[in-house]
Amino acid sequence: MSEVITSITIDAPPEKVWDVIMDPKRLGEWVTIHRKLNSASDGEMNQTLCLRGVNFHVQWELEDCEAPSHAVWKGRGPARSHAETEYRLTAVDGGTRFAYRNEFKAPLGPLGAVASRALVGGLPEREAKATLRKLKELVERG
Repeated sequence: MSEVITSITIDAPPEKVWDVIMDPKRLGEWVTIHRKLNSASDGEMNQTLCLRGVNFHVQWELEDCEAPSHAVWKGRGPARSHAETEYRLTAVDGGTRFAYRNEFKAPLGPLGAVASRALVGGLPEREAKATLRKLKELVERG
């Protein structure tokens, strides 16, 4: 299992940040590894992502949602891999502290985890930080 936890402060109220992060059609504007939204309906989406030049599909379900402060998405990817992404928004000094957590469980137990670390390395953390920077720029630009 690999886990990435990071956060950023955005100069906008939580509701404004929430409107962007919870709109599947806007993922391409701020998620660096997003390639395509294949489908989306209430609380579900199928997304194409790309890491190290390889595209893969993830089917997401909204597991928990408390607008405009908390959301948990659970995803199923290739070869029975699993992911969980959590967003926490907290109002701070007229802005929003956006905390992001992503947990990835590779298939094939310990062997899959070793292979995943070898192939992906520190890429998820770099991409998460780049994604949050893009989100900050997007929301603050208006």
